[in-house]
Parts: sequence; structure tokens; C-alpha cells
Amino acid sequence: MKISIKNIINISLFVALTAIGAFIKIPIAPAPITLQFLFTALSGILLGSKYGALSQLLYMLIGLFGVPIFTKGGGFNYIFEPSFGYIIGFVFASYAIGKIVEKNINSSFKNIAMASFVGIMVTYLIGVPYLYIILKHVNGVNITINKVLNIGLIIFLPGDILKCIITGILGERILKYRRMF
Repeated sequence: MKISIKNIINISLFVALTAIGAFIKIPIAPAPITLQFLFTALSGILLGSKYGALSQLLYMLIGLFGVPIFTKGGGFNYIFEPSFGYIIGFVFASYAIGKIVEKNINSSFKNIAMASFVGIMVTYLIGVPYLYIILKHVNGVNITINKVLNIGLIIFLPGDILKCIITGILGERILKYRRMF
């Protein structure tokens, strides 16, 4: 696949924005509330499914290679962090959001916000089981699935719904603006 200079710049921009989003955080256990998902969703909306997912994959790989761009640093050992499943989920969420937006001719607030909501659900589908596995089987924490759902999904849901609404507003405006040129 040949990637244009414009796409390389846009992919790099979303790697950087996602990294910045990791440092804009409200610290709560086991994973802080960040703006990473906002930029993950926007990458799918603005770059499309393939390039959006690629930006998130590069973000993950750069962090795993030791650049401290995750909420708690970086390095290969980060795969043992309970929150790493959400980072994996960002790759698939960006792809899913991009696919939904690509298939919809109407880039309305409602369609983009719904695509973002699907993306956050994809992130949870990967992140929550990963959280459970790492806490229970790697860290040896005696934890139930209900407790993991509370600490890994329920606590984040209101903020993530708000991020989906913000993404819908931003995505609609940026796409309208981009079509003008």
C-alpha cells in the first residue's frame, strides 16, 4: 500500500494527538479518564478506517518500543498494565468508526456520534476482558467480573458518552469544512 505524504502527516498528527490525550487525564483507578478516545474517534472519522487504525497502531507500537506516550509511561512491559487492553481497543475502534463513517453518505452529528459510540463499545469489548485477565491472572487480584465492569466500564461510561457527543460535533464541523476545499 502506497501512502501519500499528506496521509503520513495526518497519521503522524493523530499519533501525536493521541499521545497528548494520554496526558490530559483525571486519575482514577485502575485507568485514568483521558482524551485518548476523542482523538482515536477523530482519527477514524477524518482519516478513514485504514489510516485511522494505522495511526492508533503506530501510537501503540511507539509506546511499546519505550517512548513514554501512554498514561503511565511506555515500554514492552506495558502489556502487563491492566489498562493496555483499551489501547489495543483504540486500533479496532478507530477502524470501526472509520468504516461506519465511510459507509454513511450523510456525515451528520447523529451518525458520527453513533459511530463514536460503536467505537467506544469496541474499546470496552477488548479493554474490559483484558483488564480482568491482567488483574486476576497476572496480578493475582481476587476480583469478580461485576467489579471489573464497575471499575472498567461503568465509571467511564458517562465521560465516554460525552466524548462521543463532542466527537459528533467536531467531526461534523470538520468534515463540512473539509468538503468546502
